[in-house]
Amino acid sequence: MNDDKIINLHINRKDFEEIYLNGNQGSLFFSPTVKGKLITTLIVAFILLILFLFKDDLSKEKFGILYFVSFLFLLCTVYLSLAINKVSRWRKEVVKYLKTLENAEIYQIQFNAKVFKVNLNNEKETCLWTEFTAAEISEKFIGLEGKFNYMFPKKSMQPSDFELLKQAVKKNVLQ
Repeated sequence: MNDDKIINLHINRKDFEEIYLNGNQGSLFFSPTVKGKLITTLIVAFILLILFLFKDDLSKEKFGILYFVSFLFLLCTVYLSLAINKVSRWRKEVVKYLKTLENAEIYQIQFNAKVFKVNLNNEKETCLWTEFTAAEISEKFIGLEGKFNYMFPKKSMQPSDFELLKQAVKKNVLQ
């Protein structure tokens, strides 16, 4: 394995937080996952409030509307709570991961034409390039998804190392 490339990452928690928590992704109520459900729940709650205010004006035949909107409100709140729970669990996992990074002394990427390895405090994860199912390359980071999921901020490595990793990902995953 003489053609192995090694990239040492310089860990700064803020670099990782900037990418993981951008665009309100970590917000319980305004993350992209929750925002639509929150707005829908608020609209249904507003309609239900109006129906309750004017329930005396409803005839007995139209009183079922109140029950139906109440059911819709209950359904919306269940979906909203599930979405909030999902974001909360994701955020806890990210914070846990960031804490492991904060205490890391070694964070290194090693790769060649066939194998991709990550060494985090001598805990090594090895996979083949073919095991990655998706990759994302942006101006701020490189993300890999597959057997293991990784996100490497541009700020955590030398510009030449970022370009080297970028070319390897394009060649081996995005081909």
